[in-house]
Amino acid sequence: MKIKDIYIKAFLSVAIIALLQSCKKGTLDNIKPAGSPTSTNFWKTADDAQQAANGLYEIQSNSEDMYGRGFFWFIDASDDMVVGRTSADRENIKNFICTGNESSIYAPWQLHFVIMKRANDVIANVPAVSMDQKTKNFILGQAYLIHAVMHLEIADLYGSDKQGAPLLNRTNPLAFPVQLTSVKDNYAYIEADLKKAASILPYFDQLAPADYGRAHKTAAWAYLAKTYLHAKDYANAEKYADSVILSGKHALLSNYADVFKIANNYSSEYIWSVASSLNGQSILPGAMLENKGWGLYNGFGYFQPTKELVNEFEPGDKRLPATILQNGDAFQYFGQSYTYPIGGKSNSRTGYQFNKYMEPFSYAGGIHVSLNGDEPSTDLNVPLLRYAEIILIKAEAELMQGKSADAEINMIRARAGLAPVSGATMANLKHERRCELAGEWSDRNFDLVRWGDAQAVYAQPLHGADGSIVWKARTFDPARDNVWPIPPKDIQISQGQLKQNAGW
Repeated sequence: MKIKDIYIKAFLSVAIIALLQSCKKGTLDNIKPAGSPTSTNFWKTADDAQQAANGLYEIQSNSEDMYGRGFFWFIDASDDMVVGRTSADRENIKNFICTGNESSIYAPWQLHFVIMKRANDVIANVPAVSMDQKTKNFILGQAYLIHAVMHLEIADLYGSDKQGAPLLNRTNPLAFPVQLTSVKDNYAYIEADLKKAASILPYFDQLAPADYGRAHKTAAWAYLAKTYLHAKDYANAEKYADSVILSGKHALLSNYADVFKIANNYSSEYIWSVASSLNGQSILPGAMLENKGWGLYNGFGYFQPTKELVNEFEPGDKRLPATILQNGDAFQYFGQSYTYPIGGKSNSRTGYQFNKYMEPFSYAGGIHVSLNGDEPSTDLNVPLLRYAEIILIKAEAELMQGKSADAEINMIRARAGLAPVSGATMANLKHERRCELAGEWSDRNFDLVRWGDAQAVYAQPLHGADGSIVWKARTFDPARDNVWPIPPKDIQISQGQLKQNAGW
């Protein structure tokens, strides 16, 4: 069913600039933010409420600037990968010399606020719609969870102890977003939203198959664990990780590579993904595929693994071949068997390729990939938060409280075919997070920043398979680069209500 989009992109868009330029008072008083529907023709029926709920997912699934490639450029800043194709803007992001107005920064920033505004509209209007309470709760729970996830991503990227990230005013939708005092205030708001979501959402196994991909209870608990971890509230991070673990709703798949197969889109390891069958697909698999796909498909070749990442894996780690294709590795591609790289030729600047999302391209006839090579999506769910990460969140929270995390870390290692460790430390935790979650949305760059490791790690160059330097050492200033620059165009639009992060 085609989504009835009732939202108006005004806030954080060219449209608002035009409105401001035509506003004689020079204030925001008469500007209506993005996503405000007219109550005269909407929010009247249960169908209206359902269409609004559908709209919460539309941008996440269909926009390449969300979970396709745009948002991934922040993760690309890490030491796990390099920019695979020449692009000044994206190279500047990796080198921490961006302005914030680059399209690769501005587009995901803007879209996060559009989605948050949609969620707030649902929260404000659906309670008054006449419909059965169970369906109403499900719709409201989706809005609370999705608002929280969008807010968390913005808070992690743009908020610090010195200055919080902007937040839309839920009680006054006409007000300009307020910049909170500290990111701790953002996390507190996110926690409240997630607790509300968890209280009214069903478990995933209570959803009808047509609703797979929508919000559910353990997803809210999982994001609570992640939020508390980022807020350094380790006791609560452990508590909510345990809520997921002890729910009995999730389990690790026995084979690591199976996590990234279409048949397991909604396996026991699934918690939250870019749903491949809801309203669209993520193009991340195509963005990681060899540029031009050896003439068989239009891969983009944007994100290419480094030798540093390859070297992180221990001998015998089953996750390495499932994560990265190296010279001579066998793989299936459009129904044929090949060795990497095909024909001995590759345009990868590192000599490696991510293998994690290659399963859709293995089938003859391209039955699991988009026919539009310019939008190389697949019907593989791209994980955003999966069960293995919850186990690692609990492990980190335990270590930060002086507790043993051996049981959790060894659960992850056992599946990888590795021997158990005893007396695990943060070094073990960091190693397992890197190997387990490489090339995923867990955000290696943010991990390095929050651990205080980014400056030392980025002072080292990055290498390709042949040992040559493919990316020079970078200067990372912890006083500035722990957050990203707020787009200057929106600071200008706010007329001083938004302040730039220090040093940018």
